[in-house]
Amino acid sequence: MKSLHRISAILFVALFYSCSSGDKKEEASSTLKAGKGNRNYGGVFRLNESEYIKTLFPPAITDAFSYRVAAQVYEGLLKFNQADLSLKPGLAESYTISEDGKSYTFIIRKGVFFHDDPCFADGKGRELKAQDIKYAFDLLCTQNPNNQSFYLFKDIVVGATDYYNQSAGGQAQAGGVKGIEVVDDYTLKINLIQPYSVFSYNLARPGAYVFPKEAFEKYGLEMREKCVGTGPFYIESIDDDIAIILKRNTKYYGKDEFGNQLPYIDALKISFIKDKKTEYLEFKKGTLDMIYRLPTDYIIEILEEEAAAKKNKQAGAKDYQLQRKPEMSTHFLSFNNQDNLFKDVNIRKALAFAIDREKILEFVLNGEGFAPGFQGITPPVLGDYPTDDLIGYKLNLDSAFYYLEKAGYPKGKGFPKISLDLNADGERNTNVAVEVQKQLKDNLGIDVSLNIIPLAQHVENSMSGKSSFFRLAWVADYPSAENFLWVFFGEQVPTDAAQKSYPNVMRYVSKAFDENYKKALTSINATEANTYFKQAERIMIHDCPVLVLWYDEGYRMLQPNIRNFPSNPMQYRDFADVYFGEEEKPSN
Repeated sequence: MKSLHRISAILFVALFYSCSSGDKKEEASSTLKAGKGNRNYGGVFRLNESEYIKTLFPPAITDAFSYRVAAQVYEGLLKFNQADLSLKPGLAESYTISEDGKSYTFIIRKGVFFHDDPCFADGKGRELKAQDIKYAFDLLCTQNPNNQSFYLFKDIVVGATDYYNQSAGGQAQAGGVKGIEVVDDYTLKINLIQPYSVFSYNLARPGAYVFPKEAFEKYGLEMREKCVGTGPFYIESIDDDIAIILKRNTKYYGKDEFGNQLPYIDALKISFIKDKKTEYLEFKKGTLDMIYRLPTDYIIEILEEEAAAKKNKQAGAKDYQLQRKPEMSTHFLSFNNQDNLFKDVNIRKALAFAIDREKILEFVLNGEGFAPGFQGITPPVLGDYPTDDLIGYKLNLDSAFYYLEKAGYPKGKGFPKISLDLNADGERNTNVAVEVQKQLKDNLGIDVSLNIIPLAQHVENSMSGKSSFFRLAWVADYPSAENFLWVFFGEQVPTDAAQKSYPNVMRYVSKAFDENYKKALTSINATEANTYFKQAERIMIHDCPVLVLWYDEGYRMLQPNIRNFPSNPMQYRDFADVYFGEEEKPSN
């Protein structure tokens, strides 16, 4: 049944493209309208995601696929510049921080409107006010099974934790969170318990996106797909696991440096073709404007073509733009550190020493990665956080057998069969998992079965503790080592094993790690913070709660007429800035 559904989905999307768009270039040239500064309005940007969204409700977003869609619909007080990942104003026109670092005052933009939606009395989106931001932030501090983002304010904002505790059973104190103050309609103040070195980043993350009270009261759990935000696009339609269509918000406040109102493009069409080869062929046919991650079988061919074009300096030698960027992304296998088997650090280390990461990177991934995972969880791409002095795990079978024997399994004898849970993400994850399965069998004699499940189920099983050994990847929400280390913060792990644990799905608890991590958060500058982060990461590496595989590199192909769409190490995308250029192929 799954195979039939998958084939039907691919056929539907293929028919959808061929019937609705015809020749893409002809459509683009007939619909573009010139703006100022050689910018063009119009066109439909078509892209694909290999996994379907889990939810678009901001406090519940935990996966990159949902994040990338929600970022076009919602906004927070701050947002990222997709060129360099610096913070820039979002719903806040400006903000100031007190000298003691404990008080943030935001001036809210005037003339920002929510999307038109039936949740409003007249169906017309009303103007955003500071009260709306407080409402969304108070809800962020309310106990709810769909709230996975309380960590953004927990033990950081004055009164947030008290409010959260009191909200159990639907009860909450009047006035909301004490530390979130509405000064007037366009001024919001947030008071912190103590300085928090990455708080500004928290306000740009999806859990801090703002939505109106009317939407939550009308839709509740339906906000998984019923989105009412202030962003450059709004949801026009959703066909589960097939396609999402977003249309241009004509009332969006944003303008470019030439005075053009943003966004430029008319719509986004996001398909969900899971097979990377099919996705690549659709791109070559011109029915997709971008693909992210290349099918493994074609990588060498594409790179050779790119190298030949550069060597010959031939303008138009290829009919696409290839973008490569080391990413703030780490792929790893996670152990449930409270599982009966994997709570033994010796077993975790034995498996970590038994994997040939270089072989996986070069022969399974055909080099589509930045570096093998020989250090810690933080990828070696942060300029202010060098990782050369972090010593992780490499293939060493003597060490692997040493730790197996310490765990009571000499030469692997008597070791139980284990299951590795994963989502497919095209063929990439599956191919890597098959190689891990083979290496653990060949190197240690350990039998591993593969359990391939949909992403939503995989995330749920990981958080609920139903998975013992599972594949994960972490893509940074912001450019800091803290964003990788916070997932190991032990104070986020519930004492009740039956409760969900997020983001620390590996349920790793270390007092020494937590002490250094908290010192970093309250540091007065980034240099001091990174010193403590580095010590925390060394402790985590020693305890081996995860098995790091590789640090990623993003490969992205764009059609030659796509403009103003730089790649970045986070794969943060802001389609408000993207437009279609002239049809001739750019010179490289």
